[in-house]
Amino acid sequence: RHVLGGPGQTPPSEVITRGVVGTGGQGMAAHVIANEDGKPPRCLAVCDLDKKHLAAALKKVGRSCQGYSDFRKLLERKDLDTIHIATPPHWHALVTIAAAQAGKDILCEKPLTRTIAEGQGVIEAVERYGRVLQVGTYGRFGAQKLKKLFASGVLGSPVTLRVSPRTGYAWKVKEWSGKTHYDPQPVPPELDYNFWLGPRPFKPYHPHRVHASFRGYWDYDGGGLADMGQHYLDPIQYALGKDDTSPVEVEAYAPPAHPDACGMWGRVKLTYDDGTTLILESGEWGDPEPDDVARYFVTGPKGKIRGDYGKAKASEPAALLEQAERGPEPEALVNFETAVKTRKQPGGNARVSHRSATLLNLSNIAIRLGRKLKYDPVRQEFAGDEQANRLVDQPMRAPWHI
Repeated sequence: RHVLGGPGQTPPSEVITRGVVGTGGQGMAAHVIANEDGKPPRCLAVCDLDKKHLAAALKKVGRSCQGYSDFRKLLERKDLDTIHIATPPHWHALVTIAAAQAGKDILCEKPLTRTIAEGQGVIEAVERYGRVLQVGTYGRFGAQKLKKLFASGVLGSPVTLRVSPRTGYAWKVKEWSGKTHYDPQPVPPELDYNFWLGPRPFKPYHPHRVHASFRGYWDYDGGGLADMGQHYLDPIQYALGKDDTSPVEVEAYAPPAHPDACGMWGRVKLTYDDGTTLILESGEWGDPEPDDVARYFVTGPKGKIRGDYGKAKASEPAALLEQAERGPEPEALVNFETAVKTRKQPGGNARVSHRSATLLNLSNIAIRLGRKLKYDPVRQEFAGDEQANRLVDQPMRAPWHI
């Protein structure tokens, strides 16, 4: 009956099939799905370098699913419409580019890439092969209220936005800090650690370097800032109308950074060429800004807003939000499934997601170098700053390359 479709039945021709690369915590929570009895299977392939993770994914999916230890073999399948990428970020660009070359549409977990140059490579591949890409954060789909606020101009210009625990955003800085001292341990037999490292330099194995806590090491991610930042900043960049540009200046307030382990930071300031400013405050290190300033999510010449974009309350004057609400509605965003079927670009497509991921990369580069940096958002490089540009485009371990 399901082959013919009809009420309560989905024919196979309408089913978007998927292969999932990376079946750890986020992969299992958001991407590995069970194939229901009596319905066409949707999850046809899963891939992981940890045999225990792979076995758990196969058990969850149930019927009609094959397991792989090499994503390249998974990509050879012709029956996969989409690839869901839930690996650590040091693999995002490579798997995304390979998936695009194989003719697959892509749903990639955040952050889109761990370097700015990798993001440029992703855009080139997705557009060259005519693929759909959605980053795995959907904050901008609920940010129309904030977008209307900025489009209305009721706050004046330029505006300053503070993204901190006091305005509703926790950064997980301590949680995702790396270890600076540890004793190497034997690699567990179920893990292909050399393949897991992939394009990153070889480092002695320790369990804290892999599986969730990989977020605490520069080789694979960028701490709590990179873990949470695309969730927080992608809707903000969209609402500000900055999807096609980046800040021109970035400055961090942080202790000297460790060369391997992500650590503490207090505040990062990102400034666009029109004076619009983002202040990221962790609340976990250093002296916080005065509360009478930092409790406001948005501050403009004509008024202030408390709370984040989902629960904003106007102040000075109280009618600001009401004024903004009377403005025109933003153009509706296309979700991933609709984009796959219609070939329209989704709300979190490659270009806009690269720009929001750039905010995270700029912030972490400033934290690592410990000085104010000038950035060219058109050339996407630091003019005349070789040290900073080495972090924009980082070499990969052979044989991997963009």
